[in-house]
Amino acid sequence: MFTADDHRFMARALELAERGLYTTSPNPRVGCVIVRDGAIVGEGWHERAGGPHAEVSALGVAGARARGASAYVTLEPCVHQGRTGPCTEALIASGVSRVAAAVHDPNPLVGGRGLARLREAGIVSDVGLMEDEARELNIGFASRMTRGRPWVRMKVAASLDGKTALNNGRSRWITGEAARRDGHHWRARACVVLTGIGTVRDDDPQLTVRDVATSRQPLRVVVDSRLELPHTARVLEGGRVLVAAAREDPRAITALREKGAEVVVIPNRAGKVELLELMRELARRETNEVHVEAGHRLNGSLVAEGLVDELVVYLAPTVLGDAARGMFELPELADLAGRRPLSIRDVRMIGADIRIVARFV
Repeated sequence: MFTADDHRFMARALELAERGLYTTSPNPRVGCVIVRDGAIVGEGWHERAGGPHAEVSALGVAGARARGASAYVTLEPCVHQGRTGPCTEALIASGVSRVAAAVHDPNPLVGGRGLARLREAGIVSDVGLMEDEARELNIGFASRMTRGRPWVRMKVAASLDGKTALNNGRSRWITGEAARRDGHHWRARACVVLTGIGTVRDDDPQLTVRDVATSRQPLRVVVDSRLELPHTARVLEGGRVLVAAAREDPRAITALREKGAEVVVIPNRAGKVELLELMRELARRETNEVHVEAGHRLNGSLVAEGLVDELVVYLAPTVLGDAARGMFELPELADLAGRRPLSIRDVRMIGADIRIVARFV
């Protein structure tokens, strides 16, 4: 169905889409290439929400050369009016004769209707070219659209024996500088960086992106059931902060708001934050990807409730011993049948440390 040239041009469109890795949220990352007589005559990508979509940018470059050309786009063109006009109409008006999309748009406002509109206009339209690669690029957007919650990626830095901190809470620094710098790339692509009150008390992190050039900072979320966040915490310095609590405490809430933080109260029956509802709340705020950097208790709670999709684990060439804290505080298993299987996606060296990317099956 698709030729070698089709794959080559879509690969270029995916390269372009990746340029929006840190900037397009809450919109998907999309690239587009316009090809006529075997040569690229226009290309573009979606740079930021509210800006031109990839198709419009590429058509602007191609101009009159788009007539009779083929358009390769990494996501089904939109058919609805948002902050910008429908890309289907721009493609139709340009006179392109063919559109090849990598994947259907999971947005219910589109969901196949974009390609159907193009076919109605007489444009040959195909879908499925390099589908897996395109889906990976927008895995968080698809999660929000289809599951009503973000894609949750948990970063863990540990010793080779799986320990994340000493028993007294000290953890700086288990992994090396290269691994810490790599971790900022994962932060930068996320819409939210999430931690717990324990990590704030032990490490006083900023949770900002510092080692990657980015035009935006993710929303920082602190899970703090009893509203114990110190007003001197560095996480409250500059930028947006959301505190998720489990109880109403007008005085504490007012004090946090005076520091510039927003507070939401989402209790469960145990007096803790209802984590699933927190994820749904973040989805309502158009969060595609959540990056978790927390301690073993919150890590364990998120895993136990089935809310973690992906792990990014950095293992340092060192051993801390049994008394140190582990990665996840989970109930003891009496049988191996209760273990949580993972699919290993990638293993590589980052400086002196090993980075493992794995997904829960």
